[in-house]
Amino acid sequence: MANALVFIDNPGAALKKSSLELLTLARSLGETAVAFTGELTDDVAATLGAYGATTVYRPSTDELDKYLVGPKAAYLAAAAGASGATAVLLDNSPEGKEIAGRLGIKLNAGVITDVVGVEPDGTAHKSVLAGSYNTSAKATTPVTVFSVKANNVEPSPAGEAKVPATTTVEVPADAVAASARISARAEKPVSGRPDLSEARIVVAGGRGVDGDFGPLEELADALGAAVGASRAATDAGWIGHDAQVGQTGVTVSPQLYISAGISGAIQQKAGMQTSKVIVAVNKDAESPVFEIADYGIIGDLFKVIPQATAEIKKRKG
Repeated sequence: MANALVFIDNPGAALKKSSLELLTLARSLGETAVAFTGELTDDVAATLGAYGATTVYRPSTDELDKYLVGPKAAYLAAAAGASGATAVLLDNSPEGKEIAGRLGIKLNAGVITDVVGVEPDGTAHKSVLAGSYNTSAKATTPVTVFSVKANNVEPSPAGEAKVPATTTVEVPADAVAASARISARAEKPVSGRPDLSEARIVVAGGRGVDGDFGPLEELADALGAAVGASRAATDAGWIGHDAQVGQTGVTVSPQLYISAGISGAIQQKAGMQTSKVIVAVNKDAESPVFEIADYGIIGDLFKVIPQATAEIKKRKG
């Protein structure tokens, strides 16, 4: 019987770093199983084994992605029952947190979100109130569901790689029948940059970019970073809403967050304040962003950012 169950949803040809972090964290809780959706390639199966997974559960249907999260939550509940896990770990994305909430109801389990670490006894460490406080929480239920923020665990493979056993789990037909079906999808353009929610470096722009994200994109490409934005920038149509960082956007926790032309209102802080190092560039010396920045540069981003990009390229070359 597994102590921890990790949910990995349709990763494609390779596991994301956030999934490796979940597997590493789960291994500290005991024997690890994985509830997996999508195509399980030989390379992915080998990686799961290398990170300590002993069993991989697969759904009885390959149509879960044709519906919203209801069937996935039902499948994960069935996998948790089959594995006997006392801890279920998911990513902290909006969909992950919705599945966690539904799963908590199905398993009568405590649900802890925004987790940055879990002790072997099930005590979770959280970053709350826009990163202003660190707290600890522990559920009193037999099963606990954790949604874990990316970039808070250093991925590390197990000492001995194993070939995980594969088991099929029946997805309740009524859960599929009662769920909303996705009628259409639009493919997101591929930028070549890392996913915003799990990027180790984020370069974000706000109202101060005045519609021109070019310098920030050049800096991001030089650093291998993701590009983010404030709500003001996305509402203005300068960049897609999927780049929005903040209370109503994506919550990020990178090693380095570069803020350019963003005032730092509390809604924006809520999405990035747990970043390890924050560098702010703004012409306004009274901008609230400087209150949380580790390093602040008072200046024109259109002069500062290109200089930083040129210096980085010079040192890399």
